[in-house]
Amino acid sequence: MDREANGRLSFLKGQAAEGQVAQAYERNGFEIVDRRWKSKEGEIDLVARHKEKLYFIEVKASETFDTAVHRITARQQKRIRNCALHYLAEKAGHLDVDCRFDAALVDSAGRIKVLPGALLAA
Repeated sequence: MDREANGRLSFLKGQAAEGQVAQAYERNGFEIVDRRWKSKEGEIDLVARHKEKLYFIEVKASETFDTAVHRITARQQKRIRNCALHYLAEKAGHLDVDCRFDAALVDSAGRIKVLPGALLAA
């Protein structure tokens, strides 16, 4: 498989994983308010709301949960936090919002493991 085809396959796997995770959150009473929200800082895979709290969710798909979690680098976490600040300023109009940063991992069997609060907010 050439590089372009491999990249396209990875993109499609990522989209499928995000869809699975979104459905899992919705089944648990969350409302998905944004998908793949972009700012100059980067992208947030999913933004969900439950009651008065916002959830910024980074989705990682890989062969195993362990491999997936190790793909979330400190640099990426910083970009997600900065992107979330832009999101709050633009969408909420202020930064004083109760929120949590989750990592949602999807393994090669399609199983989902959510790590609540795994991405540090500060």
